[in-house]
Amino acid sequence: MTFISTTRSADVVLVGGGIMSATLGAFLKKLEPSWSIVLFERLDEAGLESSDPWNNAGTGHAAYCELNYTPQAKDGSVNPAKALGINEGFQLSRQFWAHLVGDGSISDPSGFIHNVPHMSFVIGDAHADFLRTRYEALHPNPLFSTMEYSEDPAQIAAWAPLVMEGRGAGRVAATRVAEGTDVDFGQLTRELVGYLAGNGVEVNYDTDVSGLERARGGWNVSTRHKSSGERGSIHAKFVFVGAGGGALHLLQDSGIAESKGYGGFPVSGQFLRSTDELVALRHNAKVYGQASVGAPPMSVPHLDTRYVNGKRSLLFGPYAGFSTNFLKNGSLWDLPLSIRPGNIIPMLAVAKDNMDLTAYLVKEVAKGHEKKIEALREYYPDASGGGWELITAGQRVQIIKKDQAKGGVLQFGTEVITSRDGSIGALLGASPGASTAVPIMLELMQRAFPKNFKGWEPKLSEMMPGYGIKLNDHPDLAAEIAANTSAVLGLAAAAH
Repeated sequence: MTFISTTRSADVVLVGGGIMSATLGAFLKKLEPSWSIVLFERLDEAGLESSDPWNNAGTGHAAYCELNYTPQAKDGSVNPAKALGINEGFQLSRQFWAHLVGDGSISDPSGFIHNVPHMSFVIGDAHADFLRTRYEALHPNPLFSTMEYSEDPAQIAAWAPLVMEGRGAGRVAATRVAEGTDVDFGQLTRELVGYLAGNGVEVNYDTDVSGLERARGGWNVSTRHKSSGERGSIHAKFVFVGAGGGALHLLQDSGIAESKGYGGFPVSGQFLRSTDELVALRHNAKVYGQASVGAPPMSVPHLDTRYVNGKRSLLFGPYAGFSTNFLKNGSLWDLPLSIRPGNIIPMLAVAKDNMDLTAYLVKEVAKGHEKKIEALREYYPDASGGGWELITAGQRVQIIKKDQAKGGVLQFGTEVITSRDGSIGALLGASPGASTAVPIMLELMQRAFPKNFKGWEPKLSEMMPGYGIKLNDHPDLAAEIAANTSAVLGLAAAAH
């Protein structure tokens, strides 16, 4: 791996060394091995920002436990469509990872993925009624057929002892999917980048991409090596801006029409972490609850089993906060410098329409350690105030975009943006993010390389047997693929 790029031109430049760039790079290297690819990362290793395991919850987002993916309508009903879409996307990600393990591109899946059951847990009559309605909407679908529901305290205690010990009387309810997963996306990213570096991709660390300028046949990409200050430039036929929170500035810098009107709203966060092995060994689940009124979706409380560097620990949070940084390792000027004439109106409209979110964030920032422990005890009643370390999570930059009716809307999700000519693409937004990196990058490739994509589809189907198929409509095929994928990844198969 080089540190100061000497390459003057490339077919593809990847900006950012996170899970998105790594996934796109792996796809392109498999599909077009002769293409020249160069990757630039501003930190000194891949996967250290949003992909880092301590900067996210590591949930393999399959919509098993995340209640915000199935909001309740005014009539009390629950529409399973979004949850089904997210689950289908995660199945594709699993299939691609299994392909990479199977052909030796990734050495050991136990370094990044483990079985951890996914649970939803709620307290009180209204929330329990909602959870039952959600279960009844999801369970008939083949992709959710192994979901279990219970209001029996003894059963819930068997699933997650720490959640029930010391809990007072009152109605509780939970769902559980035993084949849920914990994913260390930082390690997965490093596995993917290692594969790229070993197959002719030039990987440059400690290097900022400082500018993008249209040029004949593509883009001139300006770079600066942070340690030496040395500047460089490389011509790329295609540029992918996968720089997390840093993507908005570069997208704006590109000047493409498709970037106009976009803004960003950064949300920071913290987790409580316990590395007490005696405690961690008594909890084997990712337990998600209901978000507070006004809370952004990424602030849904959860008590998680995590595997990082082979060690098991517990994580609780997140506690939302606010910082003007767009990256954890970014600048306080990130938000003010993102304001442009084209996005002022959407940003002001979002500020006016989201006062409850602002109030929630102010309240969260003011919480002291004891208040944070009180929140933990809602999900782990016997938790000790000591033994829990407060860590800072990664930044999430939510999308602000134009809206004809409101002027602007705050969007909690991910959005792929490509120029009309397909020469540049970028990803904005957050959850479910890393878990659905594979379908997100497939969408980007279809937009950016329309002339190549049809010819790639047979190879994509070889890599991912469920590609182009709604597995929920083909239960036998879904079960077969899931069993094969689980076997390759070293995971327990679902008990259908």
